[in-house]
Amino acid sequence: MIEGRCWVFDDDVDTDIIIPARYVALRDPKAMAAHAMEPVAPQFGTECRPGDLVVAGQSFGAGSSREVAALVFETLGVAAIVAESFARIFFRNAINNGLYAVEAPGVRRIVSQGQALRIDLPGGVVRNPATGAEVRIVPWQPEILALVEAGGLVPFLRRRAAAGA
Repeated sequence: MIEGRCWVFDDDVDTDIIIPARYVALRDPKAMAAHAMEPVAPQFGTECRPGDLVVAGQSFGAGSSREVAALVFETLGVAAIVAESFARIFFRNAINNGLYAVEAPGVRRIVSQGQALRIDLPGGVVRNPATGAEVRIVPWQPEILALVEAGGLVPFLRRRAAAGA
C-alpha cells in the first residue's frame, strides 16, 4: 500500500515540462530536481516532500526519451506517479529506475491538489481516503512489480546475478 499527498497536473505533461532542457546538463541531481515541473508548478521542486504522489492526466511523460525525467522524481522522493496514461518511454524509464508508474484512468476526477491518495496495487485500486472515491488501475505484470520493488533494473539484475540465476 502506498499513500501520500498529491500534486495534481493536467494532460500532456511532457518531458520538457518535467525537467526543462536548460537544466538537463546540471550534474547535481538535487539541483536538477529543484527545477522539476517548473513551467507548470514553479514551487514543486522545492516543496515536494518524500512520499508525495504525482497525479496527472493522459500522456504523462511524452516527448524526448530523457531518462532524467524519471530520475528527478526519484531524487525528490516521490513515492509514485499515478496518471490516466503514460508515454511508453517514460513508463519504461520510471520502472527501470524503481519508480512506481501506475495507470489509473479517471484518477484526476477523484482527487484535488494536496489531498491524499492510497494505492493498492494487489487490490487493483486507487482510493481517496477522505471521500472514499476510487478508480481501478491497469494491472501490473509480476515481472514489472519485481523490478520496481528491487529498486529498478540495475539492482534487479545485480540480485539475479548474485543469486546465480
